[in-house]
Amino acid sequence: MVTAGEGKIPAKMGARVLFYSMLLTLQYGAQPLISKRFIRRDVIVTSSVLTCEVAKVICALILMTRDGSLKRLSKEWTLMGSLTASGLPAAIYALQNSLLQISYRNLDSLTFSILNQTKIFFTAFFTYIILRQKQSIQQMGALCLLIMAAVLLSVGEGSKKGSSGGNPDQVLFYGIVPVLVASVLSGLASSLCQWASQVKKHSSYLMTVEMSIVGSLCLLASTFKSPDGEAIKELGFFHGWTPLTLIPVISNALGGILVGLVTSHAGGVRKGFVIVSALLVTALLQFAFEGKPPSPYCLVALPLVISSISLYQKYPYQDKKKKKV
Repeated sequence: MVTAGEGKIPAKMGARVLFYSMLLTLQYGAQPLISKRFIRRDVIVTSSVLTCEVAKVICALILMTRDGSLKRLSKEWTLMGSLTASGLPAAIYALQNSLLQISYRNLDSLTFSILNQTKIFFTAFFTYIILRQKQSIQQMGALCLLIMAAVLLSVGEGSKKGSSGGNPDQVLFYGIVPVLVASVLSGLASSLCQWASQVKKHSSYLMTVEMSIVGSLCLLASTFKSPDGEAIKELGFFHGWTPLTLIPVISNALGGILVGLVTSHAGGVRKGFVIVSALLVTALLQFAFEGKPPSPYCLVALPLVISSISLYQKYPYQDKKKKKV
């Protein structure tokens, strides 16, 4: 298979990647609105996250049964291979989420959102370090345009929310440093997932199952002394749930499956394009269903995103030595 950094993806695979990317963009873009509408405020966050992970495992197992890979699992699966391919990225993502929670409490939303976009650069960096996938000059320019669009969208979102002043040392060590470390970890984990799927040929569905299990175990371990853990003991796991709560939970689970497919077939860098594009979809859906017009920042970011995607797709890195041969 031709990977995302080596050249153009074959036409059949390219159509499939485009389909997965479009679905993921729609899911990412619609998820905030769906969650806001169907998840009540008294729902315990840990309960919805754990249920989402269980739904991911069920969906992935169904898809593995459908493509026949579940039958081969007993012969091919090893604990060491699983820990290498999925355990390490899952543990990194768990640490990243903890750092983001710390940072979010100590930074204003605008600063947090802007710094969080640096994960796109770190993904490209680790993709080069781990997979030796180089970017053309045009692709690096496209990444810069994407970062600019992400920053503009973050500014538009952050301008609606108040900023939190605080001790400069606290802001630095408990706000800026954690979000930057989280961005580095996000790029590393995304590149490791791409390495596992493209080099080790680890199925994206299997990685979803393994990472969901490891992530759930980490989350369960963290609930023993957390407010959510106490709330679950006192009020029950499904406190505040209604049948409609399953809609955003299942939608989020399907998004997790799509993330694995996009990362496996297109790479972590292209996943970054999907996520930023989804911010525009959210703005458009808010206008369509809630009557909130897109901000000027969103209107400026739109052509930047379109240009960055076009540049990145049109000018893949070409190895000059191979071209001469």
